[in-house]
Amino acid sequence: MRFMKSVFFYFFILLNLFEINAQIDTSYTVFSTYNKEIKKFPFIEIVKERKYKNLDFSLDIVYNSLDSRELHLDAYYKKEKKPQPAVILIHGGGWKSGNKSQMKIFAQEIASKGYSCFSIEYRLSPEAQYPAAIFDVKNAIKYIKANAKKFNVYPDKVAVLGCSSGGQMAALIGTTNNNLEFESPSGINENASVQAIIDLDGILAFKHPESEEGKVASLWLGGSFDEKPEIWKQASALNHVSASTPPILFINSDMTRFHAGRTDMISKLNSYKIYSEVKNISNSPHSFWFFNPWFQPMVKYTVDFLDKIFKNK
Repeated sequence: MRFMKSVFFYFFILLNLFEINAQIDTSYTVFSTYNKEIKKFPFIEIVKERKYKNLDFSLDIVYNSLDSRELHLDAYYKKEKKPQPAVILIHGGGWKSGNKSQMKIFAQEIASKGYSCFSIEYRLSPEAQYPAAIFDVKNAIKYIKANAKKFNVYPDKVAVLGCSSGGQMAALIGTTNNNLEFESPSGINENASVQAIIDLDGILAFKHPESEEGKVASLWLGGSFDEKPEIWKQASALNHVSASTPPILFINSDMTRFHAGRTDMISKLNSYKIYSEVKNISNSPHSFWFFNPWFQPMVKYTVDFLDKIFKNK
């Protein structure tokens, strides 16, 4: 009898793992993006990882468990036991693809400049629709704050950074500071507020004259704009700007559709006297963060902004 229970238990675990793996969309990778963009940008090179002797890391840390589903994060931080501001990194992939490892090199570069960095796994649209991913990242922020000493983090100096769909999420997470509508119970007695936003080519409004969002957004939001107009509005950071919104850095390609709502958002930020910056990565593909010659300028823009906000430089 005990043997049969054990067999059933392991079968149940394997079945759940199979179901999760069956939902994984692998269409968005560094190499698939390179193969797509090399035709238009024949001079691009994939950024290579550099080794930093002053950095430590911990991979696949479980920050939340949902029934049989565990969610993980990767942490990169300096070896010296000194608190640093934290940077939460959210990968792109149209809310349906991509993974946390795609932010590894970016995280290491920022960490080497004096920040504790965390690349977050979150549930993608084939597994769970909006707002599950927002709850996931906010719960990761709570976990990091609750373990601030372990990760050498100042819990009141946290930035959220995202690329593409991750940039959209970062902007929404930052503009919903202390908004109970976007808080998911996690059992951790911390808040998920952040003190800075860095948005790399992430839209600010799903329905906007500059926006071209369609099927991919619909998959995440649970329907088209005609079917779910309130959800499309709710998921747009532009609609949540308030006095509680932190300073924000926009790093954008020339493709207007990927910063839809930016001008309107800056007008709102200005009305609240909230600091913002815009940095343009000209003559680049949308996913410029994967490639040279744009990677180092992007890192510099990011670190300069973080230093300005958190280190008074």
